[in-house]
Amino acid sequence: MIRTASERAYKEALKFIPGGVDSPVRALRAVGETPLFIRRAYGVTLTDLDDNEFTDYCLSWGVFILGHGQRHVRRAVRRAVEAGTSYGISCEGETALAEAVCRRFPSMERVRFVNSGTEAVMSAVRLARGFTGRDLAVKFDGCYHGHVDHLLVAAGSGAVGLPGASSAGVPADFVKHTVSVPFNDPAAVQQLFEQRGSEIAALVVEPVPANMGVVPPAEGFLKLLRDLTVVHGALLIFDEVISGLRLSDGGAQKLSNVTPDLTTLGKIVGGGFPAAAFGGRADVMSLLAPDGPVYQAGTLSGNPVAMAAGLATLRQLERPGFYERLQRKCENFYADLRSVIAGRGLTLNTAGSMFTLFFGDAPVASFTDAKRCDTKRFASYFRGMLSDGIYVSPSQFEASFVSEAHTPGQLATFVEAVAKNI
Repeated sequence: MIRTASERAYKEALKFIPGGVDSPVRALRAVGETPLFIRRAYGVTLTDLDDNEFTDYCLSWGVFILGHGQRHVRRAVRRAVEAGTSYGISCEGETALAEAVCRRFPSMERVRFVNSGTEAVMSAVRLARGFTGRDLAVKFDGCYHGHVDHLLVAAGSGAVGLPGASSAGVPADFVKHTVSVPFNDPAAVQQLFEQRGSEIAALVVEPVPANMGVVPPAEGFLKLLRDLTVVHGALLIFDEVISGLRLSDGGAQKLSNVTPDLTTLGKIVGGGFPAAAFGGRADVMSLLAPDGPVYQAGTLSGNPVAMAAGLATLRQLERPGFYERLQRKCENFYADLRSVIAGRGLTLNTAGSMFTLFFGDAPVASFTDAKRCDTKRFASYFRGMLSDGIYVSPSQFEASFVSEAHTPGQLATFVEAVAKNI
């Protein structure tokens, strides 16, 4: 496969952009590849500068549940752009999308839009601290909540393997108010709340982690978190930036029947544009400025084009049976995958249309389990899949995704390529 144009583009980017990329995982260093430079994405096909085509199972990290360039979304965006790309003033699209979000997530009685998942979680934690008058935030090892300073502790995603605060430049005083405990470890969480429950402002969790690879919660684990936070007066924050709107029309919280105090959403809610949201109980959200003392702002928050794209996407997800059809497609796909990896030293974890092939034959239920996987073997697998025209998320510690637009034939080809490259 010739990729000389991407290689030239990367060399040029290195002159002006640190590492040649605007997000570290795009450098593909963990998998021993040169970065891809994409010139077009449509359906589930990425086309690079050399006209190589790749079937996409990363989907901009889960954004495109409908596939790239879905016609209804594209039409809505064109109409929005014709009316102006940014106002810095309110528009009706914000209210329309807010209503659509609140209707799907009953726990979100009020919602505010921001521009990224990092902003959403940062704002939710600040709000929880303002509401409780406490400082301590609790997270879980391997869960990634964006690159905000005080949550870069034992983080997943591209921060895997970084020591201490998971980043240089984060003062120790910032992270002293954050405690990280093992995911799926009830005893560790209970012990922490017994010892420091009166200090805890918020417990923030990916209800289905996707940034150490997909790791479903153990039976009853999320309910335990809900019970502990209620007893000790802390707020429970579900980071559904990835799982929200991908697992169901009400996210992981609908499937688990566990109601958080605050929720963060991203990815799909912007329909492919930089948008995210945080929301929750009305009494908590009322503390936000201009009504209350917790400050949060953003010139591009509620951007009219992003609101139009998000609303058009959510309307498509309302089609009768959408999630049921997607789930059936995924279950058939996963069954075929399990057949080809049986006895080959791999573990497949799934949640809805999210999946991770872990290169190790032991169950993966925590960050510690995930870190035991063979990353060199994963890198070889990634390179083989890429050579076969298939793009999966380029890290052992990430989720890959299935969309409505993937065909049975493409999924069968994926399975054949896995059999060849593992």
